[in-house]
Amino acid sequence: MKVRVLGILSVIAVLIVVTVSSVILTSAARELTQDVQINRVSALNRFAQLANDASADGDTTQLQREMDRYTELYGEGILIRLQQQTLASGGLSEQRRDVQDALARASLNLSDTTIGTVRPFESGTEVISRSFGTASQVLGEAVLEVNLDAARAKLRERWVVVGLAALVMGAVLLLVAARLTGWVLRPVHRLSEAVHQLETTGKTSKLPEAGPPELRELSRSFSAMANTVSESMESQRQLIADTSHQLRNPVGALRLRIDLLQLELQNSPAKAAAAGVVDELERVEEMLDGVLKLATAEHRAVAGAAAAQSSEHRRQSVIDPFPVLQGEVERAGPAARLAGSTITLEDHSGPALELRCDPEELAQMVGELLANAIKYSPGGHIAVAAEATRDGLAIEVSDDGPGLYADQRLASTSRFWRAPQHSGIPGNGLGLTIVERLAEANGGKLVLRERVPHGLIGRLEFGGGANG
Repeated sequence: MKVRVLGILSVIAVLIVVTVSSVILTSAARELTQDVQINRVSALNRFAQLANDASADGDTTQLQREMDRYTELYGEGILIRLQQQTLASGGLSEQRRDVQDALARASLNLSDTTIGTVRPFESGTEVISRSFGTASQVLGEAVLEVNLDAARAKLRERWVVVGLAALVMGAVLLLVAARLTGWVLRPVHRLSEAVHQLETTGKTSKLPEAGPPELRELSRSFSAMANTVSESMESQRQLIADTSHQLRNPVGALRLRIDLLQLELQNSPAKAAAAGVVDELERVEEMLDGVLKLATAEHRAVAGAAAAQSSEHRRQSVIDPFPVLQGEVERAGPAARLAGSTITLEDHSGPALELRCDPEELAQMVGELLANAIKYSPGGHIAVAAEATRDGLAIEVSDDGPGLYADQRLASTSRFWRAPQHSGIPGNGLGLTIVERLAEANGGKLVLRERVPHGLIGRLEFGGGANG
């Protein structure tokens, strides 16, 4: 944005400099032309008067002497045509076309004393003319050659001066434009970064009040709004965590009372009803556990994004993920056998893998993916693998169960989302959401893919901090 704004201001600055320079140079050319014209017309009038006197006296000696002296001083020719003879100095010939035209106009008593505007890089001379005599009779014509080289040289000198001044003025305007652009856009850039930071992390630092008054007011308003939003989001997260935690006590007490009540029940229908209540309590406890895990994962995701935004990355140790995967596979073994499934951990034959990630959170992510695979692919085969990628490292948990459709895979990380075909299977719809948030907290992402010919692949991709 700064480049675009500075480019526009630069074009405007160049136009201003060019316009001002053109006006100054045009004025200088007109001034020099006017000076030359006034001077030469005065000289032409003097020679016309001398020629008129010489015509009356019949003696042209003094006139010729004055003409030769003028030519010697100024290097310009003069031609005077009397009724009896023609006088010339400086080699000005009556045969020249421009001189003939000037004499013809003067013979008609038409004075031509106008000089064209001086141009710095032109060459050649011009002629001016006038007649002399009485009011009723033209006695002769006077033609003066005007050499504009001196005026052109002065104009070129002014061009150099104006050009240098234009360069200095342009540089000053560009510098002012750059400073002005930075002064105006710096708060805009800070505001853009703060919006991105608020969107990513839910928090942002206070914006400095700088720039034009409107932007300073905007920065103050945004800082106040960001603080309100951050406090609201933090309050919501804390409310969820506190509520989930506080509900565990009454749920636990209720479960204890039902357990005591079951000891007093004698008939089968009552015992079956109590067992149904216990199942619902277990579901509530599972839901509370999931909400607490999700609140922790989202807090970690926000904290990880904030650390990345401020370049203060969490100092996680570089770990070998294979022992973590092995531990989770062993931990999930009993549940898999109970469901009739098998789990295998594929060996990695290459160099030792390294991953910058919290080992406990990695174990939680892999554990959730394994629990999902066991739950939704009973009697199937589950494979766990880790591999080095071009950008880092990836961990896959795949199963050969029914899998999910493409639109369902996109929606599966939403809170409490359950696939319609799996509605009869117990669950709270938070597992993949927790995995996604924890992956984000550790600089990775969760990618769900279809397994051919059927099944689901949960892939944790980590970049930058992993290598093989």
